[in-house]
Amino acid sequence: MARARSARPPAPRPARWRARVPPPAAPGDGWGFTGRELRALRALRTPWGVQRALEAMPYHLAATAWSPRRVLAAGTAHCLEGAIFAAAALRVLGFPPLLLDLEAVQDSDHVLAVFRADGHWGAIGKSNFAGLRYRPPVYRTVRELVMSYFDGYINLRGDRTLRAHSAPVDLARFDRTHPGWMTSAGDVWFIPEHLVGVPHTPVMTEAMTRALSRVDARSLRAGLVGHRPPRT
Repeated sequence: MARARSARPPAPRPARWRARVPPPAAPGDGWGFTGRELRALRALRTPWGVQRALEAMPYHLAATAWSPRRVLAAGTAHCLEGAIFAAAALRVLGFPPLLLDLEAVQDSDHVLAVFRADGHWGAIGKSNFAGLRYRPPVYRTVRELVMSYFDGYINLRGDRTLRAHSAPVDLARFDRTHPGWMTSAGDVWFIPEHLVGVPHTPVMTEAMTRALSRVDARSLRAGLVGHRPPRT
């Protein structure tokens, strides 16, 4: 005789990547954050919390490379500064402070703070374009993660401009050469200078590049939601 099925439906499985956020890290030598700053960063709790903090910050267009401390104090950031701030916040939350550089043509490069949860990659980003920000950790490889940005990576003409990406770069490498970089009062230009110099992997062949079309007007308008134009 067949067994009767239980009337109670199985309990839904929890989202494992939410449950497996590492415990907050203890400050390492050279971090330099005050107790108040550390509490503010720990209060973000998760990568999504870090992204929400970036979303609350106005996008500024200055040619600066502020440290995480300066971003936290000013409450504003651009793409590069937002990524560096997010990497530092992730470090405080127990993740490695990883950056990923996206290289473009006829457009600005874009920098992301990336993280892994449950064996999958996600990203945090500050951008003037709607489609170049957060990604949940559901991507099996770095390339999968990078290609999720391809269609949203456009310039003001609607050209698809993403061409290459770096491997994740661990900012902990600067603890020895630039101690206190997360709390520096000066700009941290050595970080983007390093990103520019690391090898980048093309995302497509030359034939694919030649065959690219521009996005349609509707997609361009969607990408520009919240866009802040430069001052004239």
